[in-house]
Amino acid sequence: MVAAICHAPWVLISARVILGRRVTGFWSIRDDLINAGADYQDNPVVMDGNLVTSRHPPDLGSFCRAVIDLAAGR
Repeated sequence: MVAAICHAPWVLISARVILGRRVTGFWSIRDDLINAGADYQDNPVVMDGNLVTSRHPPDLGSFCRAVIDLAAGR
């Protein structure tokens, strides 16, 4: 499992693992995610297989629930 919030999806871009994945992130990196080939979605949490991304700290509740659910196999 990989979980990234706010600007952390930049690491996924650098690791070249974002191509074709559904993700979200802080609004200021939206274009970077799209240009790296991600399917950017403006949602509090986006889950794509074992990848969980979230936009910013106000979304932490939803982000934490998604991470816990994925770790628990739900």
